[in-house]
Amino acid sequence: MLQTLFRKKKYTEDTLANVFVNNLITSVDDSFEDVADLLKSDPEFESIPHFSSTDSDRFLMVVIVGNLNFLSRYFSTAEEQLLRKCIVRKLAKVFGTTYDEFKGHIENYEDFMWRINHPSNNVLYGMSKTVFYKYNLAQFQDEYFREMKAPNPILLKRLDDIMRNYVWDWDAYLAKIKLVTP
Repeated sequence: MLQTLFRKKKYTEDTLANVFVNNLITSVDDSFEDVADLLKSDPEFESIPHFSSTDSDRFLMVVIVGNLNFLSRYFSTAEEQLLRKCIVRKLAKVFGTTYDEFKGHIENYEDFMWRINHPSNNVLYGMSKTVFYKYNLAQFQDEYFREMKAPNPILLKRLDDIMRNYVWDWDAYLAKIKLVTP
């Protein structure tokens, strides 16, 4: 009995991708309204940003892309490629598109994230800046930052705090499971 208590569950990349995709989508669906409310009430804005119920799609894409970029820290190159492919395939199915179309959409978001975050390699910071630019939040800031079209550092710090909640905790998860590849 003790042996089964301390043994990790074995997950294939397909099972792990299912858990990953379902949890990311559920967490964004369940909390985007709260994120929008936090941003609407942020004191760094001179006017209130506008969000609609369909605005969660961009946020979800930022969360997906950011989390995909963390995979290389926890998996070998071969495991990462296999898992990433499986995740993209599942996401394409969820969004009713082809694998290649969704992969291209992810690559566009990744390119955008790295371009606006350059020269930093901090993924969390990149996620926050991507949210800022994808939602055109510059227009709601005071005149100085609005004209610079750059995020107020205080606002960016708050976005970092929000985005931190959407980063998959691989350390905790991998303590319970083991990825097995065929």
